[in-house]
Amino acid sequence: MDIREDGYAGSFITFEGVEGAGKSSRCLTLVKSLEAAGFPVMHTREPGGPRASERIRDILLDPGLRVTPLTELMLYLASRASNTELLIRPALEEGVNVICERFSDATFAYQIGGRGLPEEPVRNADGLATGGLLPDLIVLLDLDPEVGLARLERQGRERDRIEQEEIMFHRRVREMYLRLAGENPRYLVVDAEQEPLVQDRIIELEVTAMLEKRGSGRGEKR
Repeated sequence: MDIREDGYAGSFITFEGVEGAGKSSRCLTLVKSLEAAGFPVMHTREPGGPRASERIRDILLDPGLRVTPLTELMLYLASRASNTELLIRPALEEGVNVICERFSDATFAYQIGGRGLPEEPVRNADGLATGGLLPDLIVLLDLDPEVGLARLERQGRERDRIEQEEIMFHRRVREMYLRLAGENPRYLVVDAEQEPLVQDRIIELEVTAMLEKRGSGRGEKR
């Protein structure tokens, strides 16, 4: 197995997008596809992952809590630091390919774009939480926020604290995601209004080609 310049044998793939874009479904489909093809893979999410991070997730998404933008940022970064140190880095070092629902770009989109927090300090704080870890591929499921929120409405469940934000907040988040995608060649932008099978095929082809090129662990065991 090849060891890349960043010292990791596994590849790191993240999924981003507005609420209701289908990140969880596309992630799980990709994980199953990679496992079937013989690639070692681990799935995690943000906020979440280790037990401490999952408890932070409960706070962040609780619609009954008032959480200020700065507090929100710090909680997300605390969750990410734990997820990165305890799950993501060890897996990458062992040659496991990590699929993560949201990572640093979610903070840039939601806390900088959506909340209006200053960009440089937020990026510096995120770099401290991740130790400078960057995804090899960022899959952005691009969707009109109104369409995404309508999907959630049809599910008939109570919206979490972030989902309950006003529509202008979600529009700012999407705008920031598109800006980030335009600045970063590691982005794969997928139209999330396409049929799920079409999206899955686009993502699978891109990820598989990347893993084959990098030699990221087909047939290896964790």
